Amino acid sequence: MSKEKEEKVITEQELHTNKTLAMPVVPDSELKTYLVGYTGQKFDKEQVTVNMIAETLATDFPEFTLAFAEENFLRGYQLGLEDAEGFYKEKAEAAVRAAD
Repeated sequence: MSKEKEEKVITEQELHTNKTLAMPVVPDSELKTYLVGYTGQKFDKEQVTVNMIAETLATDFPEFTLAFAEENFLRGYQLGLEDAEGFYKEKAEAAVRAAD
């Protein structure tokens, strides 16, 4: 008996929504307490989210944010290249097996 795969369709808004960034930050260390307080004052909000802190760091400490962004981009690019290489090897091996 074959099971049909259920296709999950999302909207464009859902595609660009990151639930992690919307999470409230719980200050449980001295640095977090400082960041939450600083960001809360800057945005004039009592509840601070991860996204708000990211925006604050991007504005007030762009060299730090840029370093993280570059590292994440390079790691993602490398992973994509490794995936593509693995896909190419699998296709080549499958072609060799099919030819035998």
